[in-house]
Amino acid sequence: MNTSAIALGSNLGDRSSILTAAVETLAQTPGIILEVTSSWYQTKAVGPPQPDYLNGAAILQVEMTPQALLATLLAIETKFGRIRTQRWGARSLDLDLLLYDDLILDTPELQIPHPRMCDRAFVLVPLAEIAPNLIDPVSQREIKELVKQVDSSDVHLWMGN
Repeated sequence: MNTSAIALGSNLGDRSSILTAAVETLAQTPGIILEVTSSWYQTKAVGPPQPDYLNGAAILQVEMTPQALLATLLAIETKFGRIRTQRWGARSLDLDLLLYDDLILDTPELQIPHPRMCDRAFVLVPLAEIAPNLIDPVSQREIKELVKQVDSSDVHLWMGN
């Protein structure tokens, strides 16, 4: 089994229901054991003007290659209506592969760790909630240290409504 961290986000439709259903889909996927999921956080969107996101993170134990995991995440995004029309545009579901054990991978199709993970509070805050001691293999720093270096003023615990 390999430990993997993923980020989840949604800013279209019933965001919390979509994220909850995506987590349930992950948990039911052969080759994936859902270990833990963070709380949801409301965050400002990055990119063109669009609604706020709900973001979270999950730790998975996987019995598949990073490429197979990416394909699984993309298939789940499609299942929940993700259509890629604009870079950083609004989306019903976004699933990003952040970490896969201590692997460093840089191919045209997949980069691990996620190339912008360390710059994004909306990724690091939920990840630090559930896996503060995970280590970014590039910087060799723990997530709980990386989160201190980003401005997290626009990341707020979502209480639901």
